[in-house]
Amino acid sequence: MDYQLLKFVAMLIMTAFGDTSLTIEACSPNDIKALMSFKNGIQIDTSGRLKKWVGLNCCKWEGIVCKNLTIRVKEINLPGFISKDGDLFQTQMTGLISPSIVLLTSLEVIDLGGLVGLSGIIPLTIGLHLTNLQKLYLYGNNLTGSIPENIGDLQNLQELALQENKLSGSIPLSIGRLKNLKRLLLYSNQFSGIIPYSLGNLRNLVELDFHDNALTGNIPDEIGKLQALENLDLSNNLLSGNLPSSLTNLTVISVMYLDTNYLEGTILFPSRPGEMSSLAFLRLHNNHLDGKIPSNFGYLVSLQRVSLSNNKLEGTLPSSIGNLISLTEFYISENFFSGLIPKSIGQISQLIMLNISRNFIEGPLPQEISSLQNLQTLDLSFNHLNLSYIPKWIANMSSLSRIYFAGCGIHGQIPDLLQTTISPIQELDLSMNLFNGIIPSWIGNLNQLYMLNLSKNYIHSHIPHSFRNLHDLAILDLHSNKLTGSISPIFDIEQQGIFGGSLRFVDLSDNKFSSGIEKIGVGEQCDIQFLNLSHNILKGVLPNAVGRMSSIYSLDLSFNELGANLPKVMENLTSLETLKLQENDFTGKIPIGFLKLMKLKELNLSYNLLEGEIPKGKPLIDFPKSCYSGNKGLCGKPLSPCKL
Repeated sequence: MDYQLLKFVAMLIMTAFGDTSLTIEACSPNDIKALMSFKNGIQIDTSGRLKKWVGLNCCKWEGIVCKNLTIRVKEINLPGFISKDGDLFQTQMTGLISPSIVLLTSLEVIDLGGLVGLSGIIPLTIGLHLTNLQKLYLYGNNLTGSIPENIGDLQNLQELALQENKLSGSIPLSIGRLKNLKRLLLYSNQFSGIIPYSLGNLRNLVELDFHDNALTGNIPDEIGKLQALENLDLSNNLLSGNLPSSLTNLTVISVMYLDTNYLEGTILFPSRPGEMSSLAFLRLHNNHLDGKIPSNFGYLVSLQRVSLSNNKLEGTLPSSIGNLISLTEFYISENFFSGLIPKSIGQISQLIMLNISRNFIEGPLPQEISSLQNLQTLDLSFNHLNLSYIPKWIANMSSLSRIYFAGCGIHGQIPDLLQTTISPIQELDLSMNLFNGIIPSWIGNLNQLYMLNLSKNYIHSHIPHSFRNLHDLAILDLHSNKLTGSISPIFDIEQQGIFGGSLRFVDLSDNKFSSGIEKIGVGEQCDIQFLNLSHNILKGVLPNAVGRMSSIYSLDLSFNELGANLPKVMENLTSLETLKLQENDFTGKIPIGFLKLMKLKELNLSYNLLEGEIPKGKPLIDFPKSCYSGNKGLCGKPLSPCKL
C-alpha cells in the first residue's frame, strides 16, 4: 500500500476508535531528506533550532508545520527575528540554501527572512516542484544570482519577498503569471533591465516595491491596470520617460448625447477617480523621469504620500492636486517645475509635509497655504520666489514647526514674527538670503529649536548669550556671515549639561570670531561630531578638554591664529576622519599619539611652526607632502629625512 495512503488509513482508524495512543511518527522520506539537506548546508545556527531536528517525526521539529492528515511538511518558519520572553532579537544562520528544499512538494510557506548569513541562489526548479507555495520569504539574506524564469509557475503564490539580497539580472516576464500575488517586494537588490509589462496582469497586487535597484527604461503603462494597488515604490532606480498616463486614467467618452445637442471631442468626467483609486503611497524619487505631472493627477483620490523628488519633471503643478484630500506628504523637490503654486493647494487639509525646494517655482506665494493648519514642515528653498519678506500668515499656522526658506531672496532683518508663531519652531533654515543686521536675542527663547541655519547672509553681530538656553539645539550653521566676538555662548550650551550635550553639528566658519577657543570640549558631556571654526581670527591655545570630544569625526580649525603645542590628548579622538589645522601658529612636535587616529582620511597640518620628526607609521605616512609643507622644522617621511 502507498506510504501516504497507509498513513491516511491509520489516521481514520485513530479517529474512528478515539485511540489517541496511536501515532504515526515518520514523515515522508522525501521531506526528511529535504530538511536534513537544508540542515547540513548550515554551518552556524545561533538560534539552536536546527540542533533539535532529530528523529523521524519532523512535524515536531521547531519551525516545521505539517498537514494534519498527510503529515507532509506545509511550512518552514525559521525567520531571523524571533521573540523570546517578549523581546525581539535577531539570530543568524550561516551557510547555503539547499536546492533539495524543492523536494518538500506540499510546502505552502517558506519563511527564512532575516537570516543574514544565508547565501546561495534561489533553487532553479522552485517553480516546477513547489506548486502549492503561497508565501515565499527570502528577504534580508545574502542570496545571489537571478530569479528563475519558472517562478511564474507558482500559481498559488500570494506573497513574494526577496528584498535586501544581492540578486541580479532582469525581473522575469513570467512573474506576470502570478495572478494571486498580493505583495511583490524586490527592493534593495541589484536588478537591472526594464520593468516587465506583464505586471499589469497582477490584478490582486496590493504592494509593489522595487526601490534601490538599477532598473532602466520607462514605467510601463500596464501598471495603471493594478486597481487594487495601494503601495507603489520604484524610487532609487534609473527609470526614464514620462509618468504613465495610465496612473490617472479617467473614463473617456468620444461621442456623447446631451438632450438634443450633439457634442464631439473628448470629455473627462471631472468627479470620477482614476483606475488606481486605491493607490495611497507613490514613491518615484531619485530616477530620471521627465515630462509633466498629468493634469488629472488629483483623481488618485486615495493618495496619502507622494514623492517625486530628484527627477527631471517640468511644467506647472496641476490645480487638480487640490482634490487629494487624504494627502499628508508631498515631496517634489529637485525637479524643473515652474509657474505658481496653485491656490487649490489650500484644500489639502490633511497635509503635514510639503517640500517643493530646488525648482523654478515663482512668487507670489498663495495665501491659501495658510489654510493648511495641519502642516508641520514647509520647504520652499531655492526657487524663484523672490519673496523679499516672510509672509505674516506664517506665524498663524497652528502646526508649522519646520520652516525652510533658504535662497528665497529675503532681505532686511530676521523678522520678529518668528518669535510669535503659534507652533514652537523646531527647525529654521534662512540660509543664502540677504539678511543683515543682528541675530536677535529672542532666538534664545525658541526652547524647542533643534536646527538653526543662518549661513551665507550678511549678519553682523555677536552670538547672543541667550543661545545658552537652546538646550535641544543639535545643528547650528552660521558660516559665511560677518559675525564677531566670542564663540563661547555656543559651547556654554554644552557646559550646562542639562540636556546631555545636544550639539552634533556646528559650523561657524568664514566669520570674524576672535575668542572663546578655550571653551571647546569643556563641560559634562560633549558629543559634537562635526566642528568647523575655520577662516576666523581665533587666538589662543587648544585646551586639553578637546580630548573629550570622543564622538567627533570632522574637526576644522584651519586659517586662524591658534598657537602653542598640539595637545597630546588629541590621540583620544579615535573617530576622526578629517583633521584640518593648517595656516595657524602651532608649535612643537606632532604628538606620537596621532598614530592612534586610524580612521583619518584627510589631514592637513601645513603652514604652522611644527618641528621634529613626523611619527613613523600609519596613518601619518599615507598622506602627501602637501599635508606637512610650510613647517620648516618638520622632517621624516613623507618629507625629507631628518638630519642626524
